[in-house]
Amino acid sequence: MNTDHISPDTPPNDPLILYGESFASRLMLGTARYPSPGILQAAVQRAQPAMLTASLRRQNLDSSQSPNRFWQLLAELGVPVLPNTAGCHTVAELITTAQMAREVFNTPWLKLELIGDDYTLQPDTLNMVDAARQLIQDGFKVLPYCTDDLVLCQRLVDVGCQALMPWAAPIGTGKGPINPYALKTLRARLKVPMLVDAGLGRPSHAAQVMEWGFDGVLLNTAVALANDPVRMAGAFAAATQAGRDAFLAGTMAEKASAVPSTPVLGTPFWHQT
Repeated sequence: MNTDHISPDTPPNDPLILYGESFASRLMLGTARYPSPGILQAAVQRAQPAMLTASLRRQNLDSSQSPNRFWQLLAELGVPVLPNTAGCHTVAELITTAQMAREVFNTPWLKLELIGDDYTLQPDTLNMVDAARQLIQDGFKVLPYCTDDLVLCQRLVDVGCQALMPWAAPIGTGKGPINPYALKTLRARLKVPMLVDAGLGRPSHAAQVMEWGFDGVLLNTAVALANDPVRMAGAFAAATQAGRDAFLAGTMAEKASAVPSTPVLGTPFWHQT
């Protein structure tokens, strides 16, 4: 590869760093709502995500009649699992679920989900900080799914969260970033890694938030419910990397008026003003 055009400031490797651990991809995938386990498997192989999120509720370890095929599939994929606490509505319920997930998945990683409203699936912003504090004190590596509220996110960092997952829009809506100002403010004010989670519906949405400087994205519904989930997984992987490359390259500043891309030097003098 000809590297003459690459700036010496561009890092040769650009891994995602979370809690001191390095990941080659900046894309994470959920594992729910795929048409079949085979399609999930093909989508993961196509996208090569950094992590796969899975809910403890998907496990069925105690059933002798229904072998845990889902867990076996995740293990075969060889991608780190990020257990989540989807469906939890209280801190006590969340802490118990997190501890069970650590036992089942044998990992300290946890996506903190504490639902405050069943209609919008909006996170419980009043109790999330306390939940994160307890989990971190218990040794978890917490990735909290949160809103784009600056004060909330700062409080999560204050109690020890080394990465955040602010939403772009409510879960499953596919609306894309509905409050660019809030997300851009978060990116400007907080220095911890941030992965945009929830609300992204199109690869262009992923590219957009990556161009703003976010460190990664997490997707589920937009891939799982696509007409072709495998192809869409690949599209999101490419868009995520394209947005990251654009951020590192530095996009041009917008201009208020047209500026010729071709220099006027060398044109006839009567064409110049």
